[in-house]
Amino acid sequence: MNLLYNIAIQLTSVVLKLLSLFNTKLKLGVNGRATTFTKLNQLLHKKSKTLWFHCASLGEYEQGLPIFTELRKDYPNHIIILSFFSPSGYEIRKSAPFADLVVYLPLDTKQNAKRFISLVNPELTVFVKYEIWPNYLNELKNKNLKAILISAVFRKDQSFFKWYGSQTREALFAFEHIFTQNETSKKLLESINYKNVTISGDTRFDRVSNQLNIDNNLEFIKAFKNNKLCIVIGSSWPEDESLIIKFINNYSGTPVKFIIAPHNIKPKQIENIQSGLIKPTILFSKKEKQDLKQYDVFVLDTIGLLSKTYSYADIAYIGGAMGNTGLHNILEPAVFGIPIIIGKNYQKFPEAFDMIKNKGVKSISNFEKLSIVLNSLISDTDLRLTTGKQNEDFIKKNKGAVIQIMQYLRK
Repeated sequence: MNLLYNIAIQLTSVVLKLLSLFNTKLKLGVNGRATTFTKLNQLLHKKSKTLWFHCASLGEYEQGLPIFTELRKDYPNHIIILSFFSPSGYEIRKSAPFADLVVYLPLDTKQNAKRFISLVNPELTVFVKYEIWPNYLNELKNKNLKAILISAVFRKDQSFFKWYGSQTREALFAFEHIFTQNETSKKLLESINYKNVTISGDTRFDRVSNQLNIDNNLEFIKAFKNNKLCIVIGSSWPEDESLIIKFINNYSGTPVKFIIAPHNIKPKQIENIQSGLIKPTILFSKKEKQDLKQYDVFVLDTIGLLSKTYSYADIAYIGGAMGNTGLHNILEPAVFGIPIIIGKNYQKFPEAFDMIKNKGVKSISNFEKLSIVLNSLISDTDLRLTTGKQNEDFIKKNKGAVIQIMQYLRK
């Protein structure tokens, strides 16, 4: 393993510990990783049969969930270890129902990798999307332990495909099989002579499709909507909210209800949203004993309700792409057959390219363009329904990744 990589990981450990003194999120990760081996030792013994699933954060968890759920059914007596690198994944899903233990993944040092793999000794390891930790993967390979990568996306500017990327490239060969989202990723892998690859698509299509099979009823949202046209702003950041708030404040057309579900629900951010609005606004935390139909804007200052809330939307605006934080999940609202609006920075999200090309998603770069797109979708019912139908059909067309992956694992 590359000496420089291992030095960098050691330095990262020191830097994270220092920065955690001033950053709550980093502190959660540092403290959480410090408890991982204790938790593993308490649960596992030498005869334990285990599976190991690893996700970077919450988005990767959502991609992996359909596979994790199926594997839980196939291996009812195995101990399932689920690991996260990011606190935003661990803190929200630390009680994942299919897992026997959820932990933070210790940093990718040789010592940590040897200790972790020795303790867990997984019969099968599943990594999601683009989590490539060389020391862990090489340890799995050295012990001839089966590992696969699902919903993988690769770009030609990544180190795997550069002259200097021999060490990270080697780690890819620890995977017995890689399931990619697209043809481009498959060709990139083949360019480095990795042959065990299948284009299965994105497991998130299967994940979001399952949303249609559950009860999405939210009585308070139904009361707030009051049979009016409803626009849901999902996972918004300040860059999104500044445009949306301006639109809401200036809107004077036919009655429309707005639901804002900010990514950051810290009190200061909620206060900024609420203080910026001049239309009657209610917070989720203040909704009790209120006549919700009297309000024009509902702010979800809570988590866990957005997927169901999309079922009440006629139009969705999805945050993250107006700034540089990264576009949030546009497949969740798409499954309900509604038009979607996003910001301009979606270059790293292949589904956004495809859905824009398919004419179900509209990308805007400023307030003027947002106003044009929103006003046209509000006023033109046929356009709104036709645009939404494009998204519904796109989801249906791209389902099936779970079937392909599970067929491989069950053979």
